[in-house]
Amino acid sequence: MEAVVELKGLTKRYGELRAVDDVSLRIEPGEIFALLGPNGAGKTTMIGCITGLITGFEGQVKVAGLDVVDHYRVTRRMVGLVPQELNWDAFFSVRQVLEFQAGYFGVKPTRAEIDELLDQFSLLEKADANTRWLSGGMKRRLMICKALMHDPVVLFLDEPTAGVDVELRDELWGYVEALRARGTTIVLTTHYLEEAEKLADRVGIINRGRLLRVDDREALMEEFGRRHVEVKLREAPTAGVIEALGQHAVEVEGRTLRLNYTRNAGEEEGGEEVDYLLKTLVGAGATILSVEGGRSSLESIFREVLHEDADASSKGAS
Repeated sequence: MEAVVELKGLTKRYGELRAVDDVSLRIEPGEIFALLGPNGAGKTTMIGCITGLITGFEGQVKVAGLDVVDHYRVTRRMVGLVPQELNWDAFFSVRQVLEFQAGYFGVKPTRAEIDELLDQFSLLEKADANTRWLSGGMKRRLMICKALMHDPVVLFLDEPTAGVDVELRDELWGYVEALRARGTTIVLTTHYLEEAEKLADRVGIINRGRLLRVDDREALMEEFGRRHVEVKLREAPTAGVIEALGQHAVEVEGRTLRLNYTRNAGEEEGGEEVDYLLKTLVGAGATILSVEGGRSSLESIFREVLHEDADASSKGAS
């Protein structure tokens, strides 16, 4: 299947700085792809090269198999962009803003079509209101509506929930999932890593312009993730119980014991170390009140990948 977006050796230089450094990537139809990286990593520059906002790059960028330089009119029509910065025309109503936005792409939507989109994003009641009187969250939703007015094949969301409250963030997540359900491919950049963990099918990690890792979300979390189990006892463990645990590094805090471990491929959930912990506690006469398991978040994995990159760079420089 042809990629919706394909990059081959994409490099964008600003003098001696490589904002994007030899990036090759395929984004598949219908997926949600999360591009993660710290400030200045190259995320927005990469999106700019794909969407036509940035030119003069090296390498090749294709949208739906078409080169964005040779066929810029067609490819620009295929992409929608919700930038980090809120931008709207404060002299017009919400409905007028969307009419003008559609016109930039030669689209003439009916009033019913605009109202349907506004209704999907809970903005229909504000259709005739001046945009300057919208709340911050409403303006963010209006930005998404603008990007969807020409029915793009792929939608780029550059920090879509920046500066919004938790309730609106959850609401926007719901909109993103609904867009994917109707077949829209979505590329998401975010600093809220729980956002990527909840939504993304695949994750790419970029730092200093270089794409460090691309993988399925679950595969990435399985490879880098650390698992843990927390056991709460009726009473604090005695010195004898702790000694019996031997070489297993168990953290003790009051009546709670925490064991960090790595699950091997094909191993049953919990593994030998967890079995050993529980059997030792029962054998020592401890009363177990509860057992809870968990695993590393995508945020901790993200930090680990960046840390490895920093170590490799420092070794290469020395």
